[in-house]
Parts: sequence; structure tokens; C-alpha cells
Amino acid sequence: MTKTSPIRPKQKLPAALLAALVLTTYAAAPAQAPTAAPPSAQTPPPDSAGPNIDQGPIVIPKKKESDEPPPPPAPEQPKVKNPNNDVYSMRVDVPLVNLDVSVILDKNHQFVPGLKAANFLVLEDGVEQKVDTVRIAQTPITAVMLLEFAANSWFVINDMRNASISFFNTLRPDDYIAVMTYDLQTHILSDFTNNKQVIAQSLNSLTIPGFSDTDMFDALYETLDRTTRIEGRKYIILIGTGRDTFSKLTLDKMIAKIKATPNVTIFTIGTGALLNEMGTGGGMRELNYLQAQNQLKTFAAMTGGLSFSPIFQGELPDDFAQINNSIRNQYLLTYRPTNSATDGSYRKIKVILVDNEGHPLQMQDEKGKPLKYSVIARDGYNAKRPVE
Repeated sequence: MTKTSPIRPKQKLPAALLAALVLTTYAAAPAQAPTAAPPSAQTPPPDSAGPNIDQGPIVIPKKKESDEPPPPPAPEQPKVKNPNNDVYSMRVDVPLVNLDVSVILDKNHQFVPGLKAANFLVLEDGVEQKVDTVRIAQTPITAVMLLEFAANSWFVINDMRNASISFFNTLRPDDYIAVMTYDLQTHILSDFTNNKQVIAQSLNSLTIPGFSDTDMFDALYETLDRTTRIEGRKYIILIGTGRDTFSKLTLDKMIAKIKATPNVTIFTIGTGALLNEMGTGGGMRELNYLQAQNQLKTFAAMTGGLSFSPIFQGELPDDFAQINNSIRNQYLLTYRPTNSATDGSYRKIKVILVDNEGHPLQMQDEKGKPLKYSVIARDGYNAKRPVE
């Protein structure tokens, strides 16, 4: 039988010893409490937006998508520019008509200066137009001497030489002249130049003609084509009999070509007038002299030029003086037509001089005698087409 230790009842501690034990426990408690870790050493709570990234002592949570900046704007589309770097814009193109007008006294062929815009009445297809500006211009000329050089008559060739030399003597240093001849074909003797020596050599080379036939329509058509490549106002000095033998073009096509060619004025000098007066009629096979001269006058009148048929050589200086007055002294008129349609149609023009009350302008000399005058201007133009 195992002996068991008898259970002893708990012994009560003396009150003094119990009090000492309690004081000892409370005094040692502050020294045993652990020191709190610094904030930097504490581990932050996990972020619901994503895993923590170790950025050193400070952890920066991942930014939410709502906090991201907006995307940059789309790049600006480049502006489309017109030629010459002009910014594109919408506009209405109102056509502007430039009209060269010469006013010359019939008696002495002098140019009449001093006219104002109110003195010019411009009718386009019978409708009055408002003239915007008027000014006088004295400018160098750009002209083609188109000479008939064919083996038909010595008298005709001599008239052509005298007329061409007379025009040559009126040239100024800043004039540009080309020399062309025609028989069955067109021949360019010299291109546009202001060298008078080159022009003189071209004229002196006209010694022995080749053919007796003359294709005036074809030659004039080709000359008009060449002049359209040159900017500004151009002139054609056509010196010949006016007859045509084997041209591929007809008179109607020639007139249509003249109407369709802008900024060209034709002056004509008819040759063979003395031969016609003598009654010999040398070699005119298809057209008589009067019909040929009438063609030359028509070409000149359509373009605002002048036409002459001198019988004697002494008339030439006065004829070319009138041509020079018409070429070098002109009124330049501008107006915007009331018919702004771009249909390419031909518009007839008529220019009339009027006084302040709208009546036909009357001119008088120093003695009060009336003076007759001529208004020389192109009889029409072709309107622009939509593609121009």
C-alpha cells in the first residue's frame, strides 16, 4: 500500500511578507516592458490596390487608375495651303477686264490726253459698265514684224522693205522686236531682242525670195500662238498685200483665232497700192487688191489697231507716227463686267466718249472749230471659262 503524503492545508503568509511581495512586483514592471518600435520600422498594413513595393523606409502604394492624368490631345492637323503659301480661303472671283483705248485726232493723228473715267462710256453687249480706273501708260513695246516676202512683184517687195525700215527707225532701246517672214511657210529671222543690230541684219537678209505664193492666214495664226506665250500687251506689225493662196485655214477660222487671243493688237501696212493704182494688178490670183486690203483692215479693227495702205514711200513716216502714238500713249481702263458668268462666251465692247451730262463729247481747237477724233479699242473679248 502506497503511502501518500498527507494533504496539508495552505498556510497563510504573514501580512507583512505579502505586502512586500506586491510592492516588489509593481516596481519591476516598468523596467521589464518592451520598448515600442519606431514608426519607420513598423510594417504598414497591406494595400487593397495591389502588392506593396519596397521604396526604402517609406512604402508608396500603387496609384489608382482614377488618379492618372488624362491622355494628351491628338496632334493638330496640318493646314492645307494654296500655291505661294497662301492660306486657303473661300472667295468669289469677280472677273476684271483690262481695256486699252487710244483717242487720236483725225487731222494730225495726235494723242488726246486729259480724259477722266467719267468721259469713257463702255458698253458690253449693249449694257453700260462702270469704269473703275483710268490711267495713261507710256511703256516699251513687244512686237512681231510679220513680213510678206514672196516672189510676186518687185514693187510689192520694195514696199515691204521701205515699211519695215520705217518701223525700225521708230524703235527705242527698250523695245523687244521679233522678225518673221512668210511665203508658203513661216520663217523666223530673229527672236525677240532689243538689239537693233540683230534686227537690222534680219531685214538686210531679205534679198531673194523663194516662192510666189503666200499663206498669210497660216502665218498669222502661228504668230498669234507664239505671242500668247509672252505676258503683257503684244503687237503684230503685219506688212503685206493681204492676199492668201494656199493656207490650210479659212478666213472664218482666222477671225475666230483673233477673237480668242487676248492682249494682242494688230497693225497692218498694205503693200502694192501703187501697183494697184497703175492698173497692172501683179499676180493676185484668188483675191483682188480691194478684198485683200479689206482683210487687213478687219484684222486691225478687231484688235484695236490701225490699217494703212500707203501709195508713196513718203507716207510711211506719218503712218508709223500714228502707230507709235497709238502704242506708246494709251488709256488703260479697268472695269468689272455686270455679266460675271464664266462661260467662255464672246463679249462685244464699244467705247464712247461722253461729257459730264452723258452727251457725246465735242472737241474744239483753239479757234473754236470742232475736231474729229477716233476712239481705238478692241471690239470684244472672250470671258473666262470655269477651269481658268
